[in-house]
Amino acid sequence: MKKVSHLIEGKEGNVWRVAPTDSVLTMLKVLAEKNVGALVVMDGEALVGIISERDYARKVALKGKNSTETKVVEIMVEDVLYVTPEHSAEQCMNLMTERHIRHLPVVDHGKVLGMISVGDLVKNTLNEQKQTIEQLESYIRGG
Repeated sequence: MKKVSHLIEGKEGNVWRVAPTDSVLTMLKVLAEKNVGALVVMDGEALVGIISERDYARKVALKGKNSTETKVVEIMVEDVLYVTPEHSAEQCMNLMTERHIRHLPVVDHGKVLGMISVGDLVKNTLNEQKQTIEQLESYIRGG
């Protein structure tokens, strides 16, 4: 299986983020604009949390809170699970499955490089399976 460093190629520099002091409404606008399901919460260059659509649904919408008045810091997950570029896709899938999470920030020496999602891992798995099938078909044909 591929390493996380391969999965975030082309994504580097595209770290979608919000600040802890941003409103939840701002967070929702960034999620919609970037078409993603989670964002890292950064205080300057420091990773201080992660926030997702699930956090919004469970901690704002269902509790009748106001998205304009509620701050990201009030609903974000502070104990951020993350991976490094050296983790394998399989390790990420196992971690996501065990912890029931859909997004993992990728951090290298304290710097956030990007975020991987379950979708990224599924896409990677499907591509690897396709390559294996093509190699087997080529072998069977004798070429």
